[in-house]
Amino acid sequence: MTAAQRGQEVRQRLLRAATELIVERGWTAVTTRVLAQRAGVAPGLVHYHFTSVQALLVEAVVAAARSVTARTGPLLADAPSADEALTALLGMFGTTSGTDPTSVLFVEAYLAATRDERLRQALGEMIEQFRRQLADHLAAHAVPDPHATAAVLAAAIDGVLLHRALAAGPSGDALAAVLRRLLTPGAEDAR
Repeated sequence: MTAAQRGQEVRQRLLRAATELIVERGWTAVTTRVLAQRAGVAPGLVHYHFTSVQALLVEAVVAAARSVTARTGPLLADAPSADEALTALLGMFGTTSGTDPTSVLFVEAYLAATRDERLRQALGEMIEQFRRQLADHLAAHAVPDPHATAAVLAAAIDGVLLHRALAAGPSGDALAAVLRRLLTPGAEDAR
């Protein structure tokens, strides 16, 4: 293994350790020593590979957000209708409990983003990318005001995931029924 490969492997171990520790301990409790110990490296390597622990945490969370966003593109492309796109999205997030590692990671990241401009901007870009992907799919299926609808759907899904950690929410079917009304042209006229 070359020195560059070893360095890349150490970076990946540190990034994995960071996501695990954010979930286990919370964003502010992750230290250089704890990161190094979890990754099985000397503490000096943390700052050799990253300018700070904060920079490492941001990079780890942004990579996780990119991974989730990357999965939604093909999922939407495979859905032959707006309704089936919603079903696929709810299926993707339907198994989360609100206390599962991915949910906790993003709750911690959203909170940290209120204090870190770089993280706020990076997560905001991921949210915008998801909204654009969803809006493009909704527009292709003649959903009225696809950009606003995508923003509301994204926020609703995020909100439901956040609430799951605190209180029982609507079942998957009840949630899907409510969100489907956003996709139905003329639904507000039926009131």
